[in-house]
Amino acid sequence: SHAATEDSCHLSLVSLFSKCRNCTHHHDYCVLGAGPSGLQMGHFLSRTQRDYIILERNSGPGSFFNKYPRHRKLISINKIHTGSCNREFNLRHDWNSLLSDKPDLLFRRVSSEFYPTADAFPLYLSLYERELGLKVQYGVDIGHIRALSSDSGRQYVLTDQQGSSYFCSVLLLATGLWVPQTIAFVGSDLVEGYESISTDPEDYKNQAVLILGKGNSAFETAQSLLGSASRVHMVSRSPVRLAWQTHYVGDLRAVNNEVLDTYQLKSLDGLVETHLEEIAITKQTEESRLRPKHGRNKKEKLYLTLNKFMQNGSNSTNSRAEELSGFHIDNFSMRKPYDRVIRCLGFRFNFSIFDRTARPPNSGNARGRLPAVTAWYEGKNTPGLFVLGTAAHSRDYRTSAGGFVHGFRYTVRAVHRVLEHRYHGLQWPFTKLLSTQLLPWILKRVNEASGPYQMFQVLGDIVLLQGSHCKYLEEFPLQALPQLSSLSGHKVTNGLIILVLQYGKKKIDFLGRSRAETDWTRAWKSNFLHPVLYYYNRLPTEEEIKLRPHGWPLPRPKVIHHMIEDFLTEWDAPISHVQPLQRFLEHCVQTDLRHFYAESCFRLSLTHRQPPLYCQHGYLKGQGLSQNGQMGQKVYNSVTSSPGIIENSPQQDNSALTNYLTRAGIPMSSEIKHEL
Repeated sequence: SHAATEDSCHLSLVSLFSKCRNCTHHHDYCVLGAGPSGLQMGHFLSRTQRDYIILERNSGPGSFFNKYPRHRKLISINKIHTGSCNREFNLRHDWNSLLSDKPDLLFRRVSSEFYPTADAFPLYLSLYERELGLKVQYGVDIGHIRALSSDSGRQYVLTDQQGSSYFCSVLLLATGLWVPQTIAFVGSDLVEGYESISTDPEDYKNQAVLILGKGNSAFETAQSLLGSASRVHMVSRSPVRLAWQTHYVGDLRAVNNEVLDTYQLKSLDGLVETHLEEIAITKQTEESRLRPKHGRNKKEKLYLTLNKFMQNGSNSTNSRAEELSGFHIDNFSMRKPYDRVIRCLGFRFNFSIFDRTARPPNSGNARGRLPAVTAWYEGKNTPGLFVLGTAAHSRDYRTSAGGFVHGFRYTVRAVHRVLEHRYHGLQWPFTKLLSTQLLPWILKRVNEASGPYQMFQVLGDIVLLQGSHCKYLEEFPLQALPQLSSLSGHKVTNGLIILVLQYGKKKIDFLGRSRAETDWTRAWKSNFLHPVLYYYNRLPTEEEIKLRPHGWPLPRPKVIHHMIEDFLTEWDAPISHVQPLQRFLEHCVQTDLRHFYAESCFRLSLTHRQPPLYCQHGYLKGQGLSQNGQMGQKVYNSVTSSPGIIENSPQQDNSALTNYLTRAGIPMSSEIKHEL
């Protein structure tokens, strides 16, 4: 009954809107699309009490998932049990939940399956929208978008199916990718589309099936046919890419790769590479070997041939024998006929609704399927138009997780922070830290933070050094570093440290014995995900970002520090992780960052003109020993009788860590020389 009430609520909104013809609406922000990225932005706009509206053409949120994936199993991980109660850490392994201020507003409320069914996602989005009270209007199909420029600024005008117009200063595109990707070749009209094929395996019983494509949708389709089709062949321009090798979640996932077994174990299925633009699909009528009751069975068969064999540039789908590849190459891989050919080539962005004043250009990668955006996700040549979610994946295509929920929930938050500064004068959120607090804070981030962990090499934490203090900014788009001041409102005065999580670039056997490094002195050779810290004494320029080394997320810094990869992804080992990081930070800030007991601070204050920062921040501000304390008198006496002890033996705190490192043979003298 609850679902029925929700549906009736959606329908009432649709019917209400259908009565409003040629209306005009004005908002500061228009979000186009009520998918996961649109609702995620709606949460941030709602929390900051901005004037916004989310427009959705269908009757409910996440309508894409009502149909896709066609075989109804998501490949996004829903790991509920992590052994941790830390909410931020758990988001590292929850690939479906959106960000909110409600700790329990998570995907686990609608599904406990590790790979959930697709039907669960619209349920979760409806729950998310309802509990946060987001402003969504359904049944609004925007068919045209144009931009108006005037002395007061630039506006976007969205026109729906009823002729109503929506004027907004900022347009946030969250429509995702839903237009099927096609390739033109001879006989493409004989091909069935992933968007319309039958998902009943019985419909493919004893049929030979050719699938165009080798992405997850293609393998998902092939896997569903293994038990019914006589053979399944797959063809694309590139060899299959395995996600566990490339570390890219959009490549073939293990949950869909059963065809690889049947191919390699020679059980009739197979994979072939060729450019799809160079093929042709032709048909011939053949007599079946089976003899039905009423005579011979004549059936139309489909052949894959190469376009170069088609005589006289023919574009006819009825071929002669001499136009088939098997006529020229007797062992041609796909010489046998097929009963069906299915196109599974993914989706592209819908550019058709924009006129020339508002249309973002096509991206230079992903074969132009996506809009081109800046490093802060604003459409190129379209100021005030931002692209969210999967459609913004051109920034990290085949590099990180920006095309998927567990990645773009963080890039959407970054866009909102840009909007807050540009249009409302609010600085990028930051934490002000004492320099002596920097080490534990960084350790906390590398061991808990989900944003840099999911959007590795794309979003990073920035430490703005300011003497004895620093500002810590979380999850800033790395490629936008040259625009840091204009996008965030923070200036760089004394250098900066950037924390990034990244993979190694060396091509290795990712299941071989030597796949991982364990020696912390060789941390720079780490192959798996690990933290890397870059130190610059000034902001990198746009030219330096552009000319950075191949595969690097940032230009060469003045100093770089790799933290050794860890099997548990827990960077907290005293020798391998903590001590090398401390030495790096001390080098960057040019001061001793160790923590001292009050007794040691008392000694140092009597023997040094400038005690370590930890003592300055604590003991010398009245947070140390009492003047009348017995230990203070004891230390005073020892210092006055032996004034040279501190200079020769800086390590006098006798902490458990010091003893542990000493037994391990680790040198403990600091590189920072205090002035006497």
